[in-house]
Amino acid sequence: MRCPDPRSELFEVFDDHGHVCGSMPRDEVHRSGCWHRSADVWLFRDDGALLLQQRASDKDLFAGCWDYSVGEHLRPGESFLAGALRGLEEELGLASIVLEPVGGLRRVVSEVPECDIRDRELARTFRGRIDEPVHPDGVEVDRVMWLQPEQLRQWMLQEPAAFTPWFMAAVKQLGLP
Repeated sequence: MRCPDPRSELFEVFDDHGHVCGSMPRDEVHRSGCWHRSADVWLFRDDGALLLQQRASDKDLFAGCWDYSVGEHLRPGESFLAGALRGLEEELGLASIVLEPVGGLRRVVSEVPECDIRDRELARTFRGRIDEPVHPDGVEVDRVMWLQPEQLRQWMLQEPAAFTPWFMAAVKQLGLP
């Protein structure tokens, strides 16, 4: 699978009240700061360990940083749950995970002035349990790692730049893991 060209992948964009106001190419959305939708998934094993993914080294935003188990921009008209399930299959090869929503709709803003990026997402979080192997997509994901919550908390304190800003925001907003 190849990553979509950020100039041709279309995102639905929303006004400050969450109403659809059209669509724009991904790169324009990230430059202009238009609200768009995403879903993220946190996968846990029965022993409490959380699956993290390291973003591919050629990603346009925060390449090589550690992130949710799955993070997915939504396609036009796609529900948050459908986007989360699609992401599980595309990024980790998982097709039958039961997901439950965590918290409500979150507004996440990440700014990277040196890259002319102003990312504003309307995000919904899901969690699930797995006991099967994952098969990371080599284009989207460099590698995955299981961490116990205390290990993750220590790493985040020692090296916050190793993680995407939206991951750090979600941990703070939702109290996960």
